[in-house]
Amino acid sequence: MKTLSSFVKEKRKQTNLTQQEFAERAGVALTVVRKIEQGKENLNLEKVNQVLKMFGHVLIPVNMKDLPTTETE
Repeated sequence: MKTLSSFVKEKRKQTNLTQQEFAERAGVALTVVRKIEQGKENLNLEKVNQVLKMFGHVLIPVNMKDLPTTETE
């Protein structure tokens, strides 16, 4: 599974935009794009979704208890 940071960085580079240009188009601060691409854990979901909307995606909160469990051997 691709991480959020690698997904955003890869997509941004495909559009040939700098982090600053991308942040401006997404309507977020440069620090938001930098934090996402660096894989920081304490991110504002609303800001992340502003960035992801550039690619037609969004994140939604998921309760861990609602996820299927997998058994490890």
